[in-house]
This record gives sequence, structure tokens and C-alpha cells, in this order.
Amino acid sequence: MVHVTEDVFATGAVNPFTKAKENIKRFTLTNGNGMSVQLITRGATITSIKTLDSKGKEDDVTLGFDDLAGYQSERNPYFGATIGRVCNRIGNGRFQLDGKWIEVSKNRDNKFQLHGGFVGFDKAHWEVVEKRRDGLTLSHTNPDGHEGYPGKVTATASFTLSEDNCLSVRMTAESDKPTPVNLTNHSYFNLAGHKTGANGLYEHTVEINAYGITETDKDSKPTGKITPVDRTPYDLRVSSNLGERLKELQPARGYDDNFCVTFSPPQPLAMVAKVSHPPSGRWLEVVSNQPGVQFYTSNFMPDVELGETPIPGKDGASYAKHGAFCLETQKFPDSVNHSNFPTTILRPGESYNHEVIYKFGVCT
Repeated sequence: MVHVTEDVFATGAVNPFTKAKENIKRFTLTNGNGMSVQLITRGATITSIKTLDSKGKEDDVTLGFDDLAGYQSERNPYFGATIGRVCNRIGNGRFQLDGKWIEVSKNRDNKFQLHGGFVGFDKAHWEVVEKRRDGLTLSHTNPDGHEGYPGKVTATASFTLSEDNCLSVRMTAESDKPTPVNLTNHSYFNLAGHKTGANGLYEHTVEINAYGITETDKDSKPTGKITPVDRTPYDLRVSSNLGERLKELQPARGYDDNFCVTFSPPQPLAMVAKVSHPPSGRWLEVVSNQPGVQFYTSNFMPDVELGETPIPGKDGASYAKHGAFCLETQKFPDSVNHSNFPTTILRPGESYNHEVIYKFGVCT
């Protein structure tokens, strides 16, 4: 039986849109199989996922913070947040829509936009629109012109926990003007436990069901070319040790790439990835209806070998380079500037619908 409880995560938080001081609510979803998920209304953010290992030991397998100050910090690399209006990059912060140039904010070195701009969906205070027996639905209305985007967008993020350890996330959106929409969840996972860092990450095995990656430039912006993964370090179609694969990528810092998912029509959902941590027995499967997934190995978290200071996380954790992985299901980055990519344009009367399932288990 799944239970949902509610408490207050923070008080007096300033809403970036209305400037009103509000409480940030926290919800805890718990099933009868040893799994729990915590969410907060700031950014529709997953703050904790606790699961059992093969010996019955519980651990938190997502990175996060103890308090609101952590999530508001400039050092927060979007831990667990719902990202929008457009996740990932928009090259040069501009694109053409119906023959008109649209200029959006450029929040990365004044070169391009990342994850929706300076105040993306990750910083919004989402409203609770439904609390269910097994989950809840949150909503955010993003005003016309925000961060340069046309149209008022109403988005929802629904989180549901099942008895068989599936966390299902459904993101929807509607707009009153044509506008790009590409949402994702930016959870950082480490199946060895969120505190175990790079040593824990290197023990994982990873498998990604993808035929190609979107080629990028030095700023990780797509060039428009899709590169087949065959006979490259990006061919993860057969389960491989992540530590060894990261060594093969050197001098690159790690994976930060959009993988093009292989679908089997007419099935609407595809197995995107499976990641395992053999020492603990934990595994994670990701299933989605999205054509891409950004596989990111926390390359730009602080590099302690270079003397950089780790990010102080929850429960006294210190988060640093290669301390976690992300599997951000999405449409391809910068699709607005590449006509050969799946479109992200949402028009009035249409519905954006993004489904992703995170299924957790243990090897027996």
C-alpha cells in the first residue's frame, strides 16, 4: 500500500514570479516494498529516493540538499528539478519560429541558454493540484514573454509510486501561442548511495538503448549531425563497466551527451537505459516515450584533484566530479535550430506529453 504524507520543507521562500513569501511543501511517497520518494514544490524537485540493497540495507540514491538554501545556491546543478520551458541548450539564445526570430535569455557565458534561462521551471513554486493515494500532481503557469519565450504555458508534473518500485513521472504542457517546450527531470543518481562519490559511480554498469548521439561543439551545442554509436566509446548497447568506459573517453571529462533512443514501433515507450551497481545489487531501469536521453556523469561538479571545493549536500555529504549520473529523457537539444531533429514546438490546441518511468530493483 502506497502512502503519501505532507509537511513543510521551508517557510518564507520568495516566489520568483509573484515575490510573495510562501511555504515550500514536501511530500513523501512510501510503498510497502522498502522504497520512498520525497518531492518539494520548489521546482517540482525530487529531493530523495530511498531503496533497499540486496541485503535489505536502505540508502538514498539521489543527490540533494537538506534545506532550501542549498537548492537556492548558485552551486546547485539542478539536483532533482523539473527543467523547462526548454531543457538543455538553445544555441546562441535564438531561433526562428514561423518566420520570426525569437531571442531568449543567454544564461551561460552570454553565449547560449541552458535549462530554461535564469529563472527556469526549476526555480518556480509549483502549485499542488491533486494529491492522490499513490502520488500527486503539481502545476506551474509560465507567463508570456518569460525568458524571451512567446506564449503562456501551463505545465503539470505528476509523480506516482507503485508497489513494485516504479516511480512514474508524467509531464504535460499546453500553450496559448506557438512556443518550444521540452521538459525533463534532472535527478542525479548514485546506486551505491548518494555519499559514495566517484568510487561508487565507477562500480556501476550501464546500458543505453541508442543508435546514435547528437554531435556537439565545444560548448556542448548540437551541430545538427547525428553520429552512429557503432564502434565508438558511445556504444553502450551492451552493459559495460562505467569506470572503464570513462577511462576510454579521456581526455574528455566524461559523458554529457544526448543519446538517440531506439524505439520498436508501434510500442509508445522504449527501454532507454539500465544501470546496475553490482556490489549493492541495486539496479535502475528507465523507460520513456521521449526520443532522446542526456547521459551525464557529473563532469562539471567540483574536481577535488584540482583543489576545487565539493558541494555540501544532505546528510553531511560532499558532492564532487563523477559523483553521480543523470539520465534526462528529452527531445533532442537545440531542436529549434535543427529541422532534422524531432520538433519541440507546441501550438495552441496541442498537448505536450512526456512519460518516464524509473524502476528500481535488486539482483537476487
